[in-house]
Amino acid sequence: MFYKHDDNLVLTIFWNSLYIAFLLLPLGINLPTPFLAISIILGLINILKSGKKFDLDNKIILLFPLYFIIMSFSLFYTDNISDGLNILQRSLSLFLFPLIFLFVKEDASTVRKLFDFLLLGLVISFFINFSISIYNSASIIKGGFSFEISMDDLTAFIDILTHGWNYFVGDEFSKLINPSYLSLYILLVLSYYLKNSLDTRLRTFIVVLLFLYLFLLASIAAYVILVIMSILLTFNIKDKSRKHTMFIMLLLGLIVFLNNPRVFDFYSKVKDFGNIIEYDNSTSEKARLLSWDASIKLIKEAPLLGYGIGDANDILIKKYKELRYTYNYENKYNAHNQFLQTFLQTGVIGFGVLVTIFILLAIHMKRSRNEFSVFLILFISLIFESMLVRFNGIVFFSIVIPLLLKKRSILSSRIIRNVSV
Repeated sequence: MFYKHDDNLVLTIFWNSLYIAFLLLPLGINLPTPFLAISIILGLINILKSGKKFDLDNKIILLFPLYFIIMSFSLFYTDNISDGLNILQRSLSLFLFPLIFLFVKEDASTVRKLFDFLLLGLVISFFINFSISIYNSASIIKGGFSFEISMDDLTAFIDILTHGWNYFVGDEFSKLINPSYLSLYILLVLSYYLKNSLDTRLRTFIVVLLFLYLFLLASIAAYVILVIMSILLTFNIKDKSRKHTMFIMLLLGLIVFLNNPRVFDFYSKVKDFGNIIEYDNSTSEKARLLSWDASIKLIKEAPLLGYGIGDANDILIKKYKELRYTYNYENKYNAHNQFLQTFLQTGVIGFGVLVTIFILLAIHMKRSRNEFSVFLILFISLIFESMLVRFNGIVFFSIVIPLLLKKRSILSSRIIRNVSV
């Protein structure tokens, strides 16, 4: 299952370190860091050993180092240098991994193992989160039996059970990392597995488990992506009877997912978006809309260079206070949209580079509905979250997108020999 290169020990350890890092990504922020550091060091050693020019066919991935340089330049006009340097440090992989991949040729099977290890990490994280939720909910119910209810007090008992259920939905179900990042990992793994038929019990079990995980994480963005991805894959089916069956399953799946209690909570709160009185009684989805509103107002005030990577969040938090977005202000939320976040940090220049990366990615992955669904997962994820602010998002995007942008996609069936250039 691990990688082995007969002639290059550096590349062998490089890929195996990445595999272990992807296994640990769903399990926390700190666990994969040492293995990512090892892979970066060995990748740089491989560049020095090769002594050759990089592959010009893949020069478009240099947009990532350019994006990092633009972020670094914004330190010259930011006041909060400390926060800016922290973000820059977390973003260093955006500069290093694309450069490393310019000097490494890989075959599709080698890179696809990243998804296999990520899948294993997701399965492990599901059972860890499930165990934690069982323990927490059982504690509430046990406490209810002991102190809060009697045999005649059925209403209170149901209320206790409801509070126990809350540990199985949303943020409470993901104690290891942010649910948005877990949802992104799950969707990408699903896009890989759903392109093949569910011809084994193990494959079917994995897909069902991942769908259950998505349901419990209760990410609205993930639900939107899943619907679009399902429609694309359904249209890709040539057999009409099977296509009709898949549409029925899609409809039934929508009914199940829309009955998630967090989705109904989203409906009830977002409808009062324009009511200022309700701003201090918000949900994460409504808070996201308020973050977008405040971010757009700030962008209009400084469209050219933005506010610098150190000051962008500070300015945004002040804007929340000014607009009386109490919930956002108290929780110090970022823009909850990477394109808006980049615009706030680096202005139209950094925003232009980020958009260009995704335009090129869309062009590169338009060859099949499966590949395009992967693009949509990545693109829509950045619309709903500032993915390039936290370590889990930065590292993941700095590895996966450059590999997808290379001349031969990792989703392609074409094989390249494993040699360093």
